[in-house]
Amino acid sequence: MKLIAAPENWLERLAVWLKIAPTPISDTHLSFMMARTIMVGVKLGVFEALAEQSRTVDEIATYCSTHKTATQTLLNTLVHLGYIKLRRDQYRLSTLARKWMLKDANQSLYDKMMLQFLEWEFVEHYEDYVRTGQPVDYHNYMNNQQWQIYQRGMRSVAGISADEVALRTPIPKKATKLLDIGGAHGYYSVALCRRYPQLQSTILELPAAIEHAQDILAQEEMSSRVVHHAGDALTDDLGRSEWDVIFISSLTHHFDDTTNIALAKRIAQALKPGGYYIVQDFIRIDTPKSGDHLGGLFNLFFAATSQAGIYSESEIRHWQQQAGLQPHRSVWMRTIPGHAQIVAKKI
Repeated sequence: MKLIAAPENWLERLAVWLKIAPTPISDTHLSFMMARTIMVGVKLGVFEALAEQSRTVDEIATYCSTHKTATQTLLNTLVHLGYIKLRRDQYRLSTLARKWMLKDANQSLYDKMMLQFLEWEFVEHYEDYVRTGQPVDYHNYMNNQQWQIYQRGMRSVAGISADEVALRTPIPKKATKLLDIGGAHGYYSVALCRRYPQLQSTILELPAAIEHAQDILAQEEMSSRVVHHAGDALTDDLGRSEWDVIFISSLTHHFDDTTNIALAKRIAQALKPGGYYIVQDFIRIDTPKSGDHLGGLFNLFFAATSQAGIYSESEIRHWQQQAGLQPHRSVWMRTIPGHAQIVAKKI
């Protein structure tokens, strides 16, 4: 997926084609202003103010406890961005905002927007990372409130693709035991167990993550089949021929190549014959080239904020093959561009 400045008329198209349009301005200045505007609309409750009915700027400012003139400026900007509509003096939500921005929406990204204020702080360390090679490793310094924001934000993102994950994840016939490593909020496990009534999942997660994820999981009312287990996948005994599926989503980008190979070998021992090791994450191409915006941006983000970065399909296959596992077909997600499951099978 590529993020671009989209021309809106023939003059703009010509300027882009002739490369005289200042695209670095849209790539940087316009992008960060747009992002912050939408995030602030969420944080201040502007979208929630319009959840039930259209309102005037006075009514919205009263609801949000904000300054009337400044609120109107924000609202009008959100109209320009397509998140709010204006008819006479009444503001209302657009279809886009109603689907994604409300707390109680089925696919709400409210908590992800709140997480992005924290992620905004993370990316301010890019310069330090490039100068020193030392990442922030934010998991080790977040306080309790930030952990709560982080877990709720990650659950919000999982809601986008969970139905597709449940539908398309390869599960062996008669599988009963799933190990979800680093699954935290547990929503992928919940979705898989709802689709496969015989399946039970254990979520292996760090104690600090469980502390703030257990309430999120409890809301799904699946405690008889999806449970947390405190531990560390890099050091704990994962068992021998115990699991039908071992699933890792958005975790391997925190580990370097050597660590991922060692983990894959321990996973191979823990799988039953015929079991699957599934790595789900953003995938970058092997050789950088123009256009792979998601792969490049996420690779830098995780390199600067964790321990490694995202990997290519061939690199993940290498870990699995080093562990003696047989490559299985990859599953490329449609709901999240650039996201895929790299699957291997124990023979």
